[in-house]
Amino acid sequence: MPHGLLPIAAEDAAPNLTDPQAVVEAFLAALMRSDLDAALELVADDLVYVNVGLPTIHGRERLGKAFAAMERPTIGFEAYLHAISADGPVVLTERTDVIVWGRFRAQFWVCGRFDVHEGKITLWRDAFDFVDILRGNVRALVGMALPSFKPKAPSGRDAAPGR
Repeated sequence: MPHGLLPIAAEDAAPNLTDPQAVVEAFLAALMRSDLDAALELVADDLVYVNVGLPTIHGRERLGKAFAAMERPTIGFEAYLHAISADGPVVLTERTDVIVWGRFRAQFWVCGRFDVHEGKITLWRDAFDFVDILRGNVRALVGMALPSFKPKAPSGRDAAPGR
């Protein structure tokens, strides 16, 4: 496992998590394992999911529908934490997120806020730079034709996010 990758294995994701940071780490780890059921167990029924600049998703059921494609074997998600901090129920993350679709691998910088109450994520708000997303997608496309341009996973927490 590369340094900086969320260090949570499947057996670490206990069903009764209450520490907000542990809940967020377990949630991201479940998404990385393509275990949508485990991820959805960690969100509240009335979750609010905001990708700033995109339509808001309300509720666990709608999040499940939006993320259903992640269960396909050709689609993957990775999250590399550069920083994580908790203050009470609020957990802030600076991450490099990676979307994998077959040979397509796009990675980009994301800052996220998670509000966790009684072991469930009630708010998940991610902010990112659309230019960085565009750059990540272009690099992913070029990397499909020219493997030397394919983005590499961040080498550690201090690596520049999204590169």
